Amino acid sequence: MEPKESSIELHGSVWMTVGGENFGGPGRIGLLSKIAECGSISQAAKSIKMSYKAAWDAIDNMNNLSGEPLVERVTGGKGGGGTRLTRRGEQLVESFRIIEREHREFVDRLSRQAEGVASDFLLIKRMNMKTSARNQFLGKVSAIKRGAANDEIELKIVGGEKIVAIITHESTEGLGLCLGAEMFALIKSSSVIVVIDDKSTNFSARNRLRGTISRVNSGAVNTEVIIDLAGGGSIAAIITNGSASSLGLVVGAKAMGIFKASSVILGITA
Repeated sequence: MEPKESSIELHGSVWMTVGGENFGGPGRIGLLSKIAECGSISQAAKSIKMSYKAAWDAIDNMNNLSGEPLVERVTGGKGGGGTRLTRRGEQLVESFRIIEREHREFVDRLSRQAEGVASDFLLIKRMNMKTSARNQFLGKVSAIKRGAANDEIELKIVGGEKIVAIITHESTEGLGLCLGAEMFALIKSSSVIVVIDDKSTNFSARNRLRGTISRVNSGAVNTEVIIDLAGGGSIAAIITNGSASSLGLVVGAKAMGIFKASSVILGITA
């Protein structure tokens, strides 16, 4: 089943605070607007499906934060009195509507660029993802092969390279895997084996990523080897200094990073 694609739209609301305290947003301003329209707190509250007590609590809170009344009682008259907004209350409603209109226009402009914004946001989110695995590849599920106990998941990554992972049926179901689903493949650098000449050697490891050595960083015990892949991206391996020496690793040499399908951890952004 292919993942459903739909257009991306942005929405937002304006809220006001005073000294860090919530002053109000569309709901409370809507209450004030209805009071001006109805001339009654009870009718205004009923029209926006708010309890009479909640309406008065909101008004008291706004009055306290504004430092002056926004609503006042009117006594006498043909209807026996009622409630109306003070001049400050009327000004607040008018100003909020102007701010809300400007904010809506801003969100609309941003929404027209939503596709690019969304992709950049997801990229930033991926960049902020923290794991202990040195190698993180983003790709899409290109094949799912069901087995007796485990499933084989094939992931197509940058440059058309493919990574194969072996996971349980429960993991496949729990991750909601389907063809085209976007996922992460995580591989610890200690699980990657560096091979220089693979022409006369057979390996049981399913994953083989070829490229060119771009960095060789020697430490006290181990050496970190970075292999830049032909289609883009890179893979890191941690091997012993003795292995690095015997392989004669140098920057610019052709190399291959191999690892077992069981060494691959799959993840999906929640």
